[in-house]
Amino acid sequence: MHRSIYCGAISRDNLDEDITICGWVDRRRDHGGVIFIDLRDRKGTVQVVFDGDSGVHFAEADRVRSEYVLKVTGKVRARTPDTINSLMSTGEVEIYGMYLEILNHAETPPFQLDEHVTVSEEIRLKYRYMDLRRPDMQRALLLRSKVTHSIRNYLDKHNFLDIETPIMTRATPEGARDYLIPSRTYPGQFFAMPQSPQLFKQILMVAGFDRYYQIARCFRDEDLRADRQPEFTQIDIEASFVDEFDVISFSEHMLKEIFLEHMGVDLGVFPKISYAEAMERYGSDKPDLRIPLELVEIKDLLAEIEFRVFSAPANDPDSRIAALKVPGGGDMSRKKIDEYTEFVGIYGAKGLAWIKVNSVEQGLDGFQSPIIKFLGEKVTMDIMERMSVEDGDIVFFGADKSSVVSEALGALRNRIGRDLNLYSQSWAPVWIVDFPMFEKLDGGSFNALHHPFTAPVCSVDNIIDAPQDSLSRAYDIVLNGFELGGGSIRIHDSVTQSAVFEVLGISQNEQRDKFGFLLDALKFGAPPHGGIALGLDRLLMLMLGTESIRDVIAFPKTQSASCMLTDAPSSVEPQQLKELGVRLRKVGG
Repeated sequence: MHRSIYCGAISRDNLDEDITICGWVDRRRDHGGVIFIDLRDRKGTVQVVFDGDSGVHFAEADRVRSEYVLKVTGKVRARTPDTINSLMSTGEVEIYGMYLEILNHAETPPFQLDEHVTVSEEIRLKYRYMDLRRPDMQRALLLRSKVTHSIRNYLDKHNFLDIETPIMTRATPEGARDYLIPSRTYPGQFFAMPQSPQLFKQILMVAGFDRYYQIARCFRDEDLRADRQPEFTQIDIEASFVDEFDVISFSEHMLKEIFLEHMGVDLGVFPKISYAEAMERYGSDKPDLRIPLELVEIKDLLAEIEFRVFSAPANDPDSRIAALKVPGGGDMSRKKIDEYTEFVGIYGAKGLAWIKVNSVEQGLDGFQSPIIKFLGEKVTMDIMERMSVEDGDIVFFGADKSSVVSEALGALRNRIGRDLNLYSQSWAPVWIVDFPMFEKLDGGSFNALHHPFTAPVCSVDNIIDAPQDSLSRAYDIVLNGFELGGGSIRIHDSVTQSAVFEVLGISQNEQRDKFGFLLDALKFGAPPHGGIALGLDRLLMLMLGTESIRDVIAFPKTQSASCMLTDAPSSVEPQQLKELGVRLRKVGG
């Protein structure tokens, strides 16, 4: 076979060389006595020319069709100035073909590889081997390989050890999201596929491997979105004898190196914002700081009015009233406002109040809104003063439970930023810090906001006495409104760990049953440690500017968690189920 060079690597440096290339037919054009073939491989495409002097090989060239696999030998020559193709990296040269061998034929492709936009994602995933031949998919997986290589180099340079952890482990407390594996040797018992290597990497710290990393496969059986997959890859990092500053610092430096090396982008300063501030100003713990819009709290201005839509939440400690000013948005149509009203309804908002600012100078007469009559002149003017409105602005309002207002107006902020193209910069990283340890559920119980192994800022007594006020030593890295990763300093003593389990309603018996190995390990000289997990798929999605992580994974699942290529999941033979001690029943039966 002996290919001597990739198609896309040929340049003027190779002029007059005899070369051998292999690849797929991208296009074939017959110009009457001269046949042009664009041959493609993962490095790019080059034009090959066959004429009558090629004899039998000209006849072979006449037989080839799209996606045939060829081996071609020929001489590199310069194109004439009027035939140079500036759209091709090899556009200044071509191959004068002297030998052609058809290595394999191809049926008519299910879709044109340059027209994927008009092809459904299901078809693309069903014929993924064809879809992956497209240049943008090849570029995506090439970048993935290079970025992964850079990550390994960076971490190796900083004394981190690449250590694998088990794929078959035990079910987690939130087991409903685990993928389970029935055991043939232990009938009626199951392994679980890990949602993360969290406990194993902590055990490695106890074992003295003070710097660990892994490009780890993780699994989560949950409802999917464009940026979620049932199996995904994370850059998993843990280190001993570190604090928050250390983990944040080396993670930040690694990301900056990756963007600079592969995109020529300087990510600049990574600001730090507390969770409370992020929720108050942006309505989200993953704010897109490219958008120069902020929520402003106006609850105190509305406590005395009679209009209960506002006065009720104004006097409820669990509610908030916030306003979002859109500079220059006053010419927004009623149709667009109705569209945004419907949009915030997705997040539980019962409506979307608004005020258009036509003329600040005219006072109340210069505002247009269906709610001004309920607010009165003083309250309206106080709100407009706090919002620092100018002529041509529009202000939106949210009044409800704090979580509903934050989520609805936070999502609206992102939507308006995208619709009006308000982005002030291309890249906006930010660290979110000072997360609460717990979130209070409706029934009065508590849930860990990150995970139950996150170290608290406060003492054990404070955790037990006032869990709702306890802050954690957790941190998230957010880029352009996407959570790129998160981590924390971990609990490294069994007393604190047991106290956190207690707040979460995990009994002593359950602690021993599910986490006994961890609690025991923490008693044998566990060092202070912490780490972070960064989503590799999401990182690449952002770097490539795609809408979905499925565009950066070689063989992704659909949004319904199925594989169109292999038709998985699938049924298995009854004998196999019998050996596993598994009996099927109809759902709901």
